[in-house]
Amino acid sequence: MSDRLIRFDKAASEPETGAPAKEKVRSGRPTQKTWNFEDDGNGLFAGIWESSAGEWDVEYTEWEFFHILEGVSVLTEEGGEPVKLTAGDSFVIRPGFKGRWRVVEPTKKHYVVKV
Repeated sequence: MSDRLIRFDKAASEPETGAPAKEKVRSGRPTQKTWNFEDDGNGLFAGIWESSAGEWDVEYTEWEFFHILEGVSVLTEEGGEPVKLTAGDSFVIRPGFKGRWRVVEPTKKHYVVKV
């Protein structure tokens, strides 16, 4: 395959595992896996992210495009209305977004982040 074409293939790499910082967690004990298939060294990242149930504070200083593959989450901006995220939904989060991410059912997404 071309080095300019990147396949999102979970079987081809080991995920990074982690969780939101403890001080940001509002409920549950969410755990996360990330398969980062692109890191261009200039602040562009792309891959697959998944999380178990829980809720935590988020603050974005970067751009993110994501497409929900499975599960149910709710993203709520400070002072805004909750937005339900389900399989098939796609969004862009702009820098400066502050709020909460709540995973209702284990969620998996494709993402592209530009710092």
